[in-house]
Amino acid sequence: MDIKVENPQSVEALTEFVQFYDEVYAYRDARWPATVEFEVPLLTGESPFAQGRKMRPFLARTGSRSLARVVAVVDDRYIQHWQERLGHVTMFEALPDTREATKLLLDAACEWLKEQGMEAARAGWGGLLDVPFVLDDYASLPPRFVRQNPAYYHRLLKDAGFESEKGWVNYLIEVRPELVTRWESALEGTRRAGYEIVPLKDVPAARRVPACTDTFNDSYKVHWGMPPSTPDEWALLFDAYTPAGVLETSVMAYRDGAPVGMTFATSEVTATALLKPGRMVQDAEKLGHFGLGVRESARGRGVNLAMAAYAYLERVRRGVQYLSYTMVVDDNWPSRRTAEKLGACVCANYLTYRRNFR
Repeated sequence: MDIKVENPQSVEALTEFVQFYDEVYAYRDARWPATVEFEVPLLTGESPFAQGRKMRPFLARTGSRSLARVVAVVDDRYIQHWQERLGHVTMFEALPDTREATKLLLDAACEWLKEQGMEAARAGWGGLLDVPFVLDDYASLPPRFVRQNPAYYHRLLKDAGFESEKGWVNYLIEVRPELVTRWESALEGTRRAGYEIVPLKDVPAARRVPACTDTFNDSYKVHWGMPPSTPDEWALLFDAYTPAGVLETSVMAYRDGAPVGMTFATSEVTATALLKPGRMVQDAEKLGHFGLGVRESARGRGVNLAMAAYAYLERVRRGVQYLSYTMVVDDNWPSRRTAEKLGACVCANYLTYRRNFR
């Protein structure tokens, strides 16, 4: 097989590059479509998520047929924050039985990263830029932008020189009356302790993005592998998810008028999922995004539980039966204990990979 590795650059070529995702996942009964409107501006450098990042797409082809793709990223935000010459390989997708093509593709991407002065490459985590690879649940429809990769990806990555770097768990909550009571109690207790839990719709628009950016970055400054986010990124996220109720279910937590915590919580958007005939979205798949952060000064006071409780109670009032917590690094036991207190159980496992160049 004559395999060539190319670097698409035109908008037309990058659009085809992004839409390759649809070809890879056409076998699934339930899947999300490619997000051309989000990913093409990212690759052309027009998206806020491209700020402070150098990106180079790689596409492996035989003739006119695409076999595998990846984007190599030099993230100056990550490098400056963590003082580590680590590159990222993101947006990895590949068809079945493409071991040779994938190896050539990832070798080319890693060689480019080495030329940029990187000492290693990470696959499957880049903060808001990339997410881990699922390890066990290959059938369920995950929340939007959570990976639904095929099982063979792990073999392809290992054959291409990557090793397991960090495990993750994802959580699911089945709504029960006793949990609703628990959440109501957590919310009321934190309010009595002097904290305000304010939905984002009630936070003045001019303050919303700066407060969320600063609170998120402070809360996640020592979270494994997380680069700092920017106000422009948060503004784009709020614009994109306002139709999904993000301003009604997300909150800021305040103490004496100062923000000490925040959540990003959305309603489910499974109406946009692609389903094969006869496939229905199950109640346990109707999940929105959820994430929270608490400044160190306010930890251990139940603020995390109260913010999550507010988002969950809002969703319960709308009749949902299942809720998502968030994806958590295996050894982040404070967050895992929060999930347990909220009534969550592990529903899937994920993995991040690393390839060292020396």
